[in-house]
Amino acid sequence: MKTKLALIGGALLLSTSAYAADLPMEAAPAVVAVPSFSWTGGYIGAQVGYAWGDANFRAAGGSLSAKPKGWMLGGYAGYNIQLDNSPLVLGIETDFNWADIDRTRGAFGATAKTQTDWTGATRARVGFAVDRVLFYAAGGVAYADREVKVRAGRLGAKDNKTAVGWTIGGGVESAVTDNVVVRAEYRYTDLGKDTFRLAGVPVRSKYDEHPRDGGRRL
Repeated sequence: MKTKLALIGGALLLSTSAYAADLPMEAAPAVVAVPSFSWTGGYIGAQVGYAWGDANFRAAGGSLSAKPKGWMLGGYAGYNIQLDNSPLVLGIETDFNWADIDRTRGAFGATAKTQTDWTGATRARVGFAVDRVLFYAAGGVAYADREVKVRAGRLGAKDNKTAVGWTIGGGVESAVTDNVVVRAEYRYTDLGKDTFRLAGVPVRSKYDEHPRDGGRRL
């Protein structure tokens, strides 16, 4: 676009000079190219999402599975760099979310509940920009609160861990204005295996999650 504007400006200047050779000379106005939108810079934002997952438990030779699900609400911050004269965008981002993700299972007069109260992640991002629209993929380390509770009559036990794993996903962002961007994203998170101790009994558990969220940043 800048090259085309410069050529048109040059042609107009030459034509005017040849046609009006006997008129007083005046300086031609400078042609200013409007800069295109850039994704370079820091940002903060808020997001809301829905998550569902698979939790598996093993203890004393038995096993139990559950599918927790629920809402998340939080914020994120990051920094992007769009390479010069390129649609390639590189960045890093971290987020933290309050969560209400749980599931309760009952059997033989007892109940077991798995619960997540917060989640977070720090990820590297790589994207492809089409002017004000950015398609991106992201991956990195994930962390979350995990709590397991069991109850049988008046007896109960619980334990919680800070689980650490990995996450990968992708999404699309759209710049509504120069300073406001909206986005939608899907990611897969594997929080690995942890051992919980419930009334002295070790319970081995694995958990993976599929959160989807939409956000808005400034």
